[in-house]
Amino acid sequence: MTHAVQSRSHGLPAAIVATSLGFVVVQVDVSIVNVALPEIGGSLGMGVAGLQWVVDAYTLAFASLLLSAGSLGDRIGARKTFVAGFALFVAASLGCGLAGSAAALIAARAVQGVGAAVLVPCSLALLNHACGNDATARARAIGLWTAAGAVALSAGPVLGGMLVDTLGWPSIFLVNVPVGTAGLWLTLRFVEETPVERDGSRELDLPGQALAVLTLFALTGAVIEAGSRGWHAPLVLSGLALAVLSGIGFAIVEVRSAAPMLPLGFFRQPTFGTASLVGLLINLTVYGTIFVLSLYFQQVRRYSPVVTGFAFLPFMAAAAVSNVLGGRLAGGRGPRLPIVAGLLVGAAGYWLLHELNGATPYPAMLPGLLLVSLGVGLAVPPMTSALLSTVHRSRSGVASGVLNTVRQAGGAIGVALFGSVTAGGVAAGAQLAFRLSSLLLVLAAISAVAGIRRQVPESSLKEY
Repeated sequence: MTHAVQSRSHGLPAAIVATSLGFVVVQVDVSIVNVALPEIGGSLGMGVAGLQWVVDAYTLAFASLLLSAGSLGDRIGARKTFVAGFALFVAASLGCGLAGSAAALIAARAVQGVGAAVLVPCSLALLNHACGNDATARARAIGLWTAAGAVALSAGPVLGGMLVDTLGWPSIFLVNVPVGTAGLWLTLRFVEETPVERDGSRELDLPGQALAVLTLFALTGAVIEAGSRGWHAPLVLSGLALAVLSGIGFAIVEVRSAAPMLPLGFFRQPTFGTASLVGLLINLTVYGTIFVLSLYFQQVRRYSPVVTGFAFLPFMAAAAVSNVLGGRLAGGRGPRLPIVAGLLVGAAGYWLLHELNGATPYPAMLPGLLLVSLGVGLAVPPMTSALLSTVHRSRSGVASGVLNTVRQAGGAIGVALFGSVTAGGVAAGAQLAFRLSSLLLVLAAISAVAGIRRQVPESSLKEY
């Protein structure tokens, strides 16, 4: 059977499975490492600063390269780029598992982040292409894709705890090798290539990319250091100033560039800008919450890594159900209602957790944990679908890169910000973090009411 016939026969289901596997390994490696940090530190002789870089090298490389990766997929084909990113991610995972020093592990984690940056926007571009002009199919497919990622993110601590206790910390990285191999095989055998841009004059925006990396590293590093040094420390103020200056420089470069990696014309669509803001606030609160709860469970409640992992299980089941439901609601009723409803449900969940203390029984936490997961899971698929509906399919790689850059940057900032508020005590910091999260999701819901518009036909979209 030829590739073309296989593609027609398997089509969308194969694309969903292959792209979801790519998203799964990316999301697992966002959260799985947290429960393994003490073992890694003991094995490789790493202090707290070194362990922070084990986490941040991945997240920051991931966030800062997403835009260029999405643009590259649009230029040479999302399938080619996706396969290259998957292969790089698998190789880097093997490097992490075999690392014999702190420097080797941090370097391999950074390479993992590069592979992840390539995987995510190209996976969405492949999925968007496989759905054609069927908005309902796209909403449902994205619901399954996001459900897989949400389950992976939530299962990361559980899987990590079990693997660390049974096979040692290298196994949390080596598990990516067979999963990635399966994803590569499915992609090469069944998934069709996407259309590519025909304008041969387009080049990668290297000045914009360099300024984007500098902005994200400076901002995140400054927020991290503020937790231990204080917001008035010279290093923190210098980092914030550098982030502002490089951010302004990035905007100027993008406005003047003939081939910007971030086409600012996207933001002329109210839905695009609103969906990006919603994505940033969701990831800021969720990633920050996972970080704070990991500290709370292990440092305040004295849970083991395995027990800590199982304490996150409600996120897994609730997120899986609500992601699929969110995709179906968006396909049938449009994106605004499930986005707003999900954000308000998530805000209510955070508010139920805002009086958390060292004596709070775990069962008393469950209503809040479930509402956060259900609400956020309900909002993410229609948010993603709404954003993609505002751009021509030939630019979906760049558009999804913008969304995921914003989301990952929000996650990195959330971990840094919420980590800094725990400096005076984990329980007190968690209370402040949950109050802030509730407020931010309410603001996101208000923005969604005003900014999320109905989908327009693709024929009327501009190729910015």
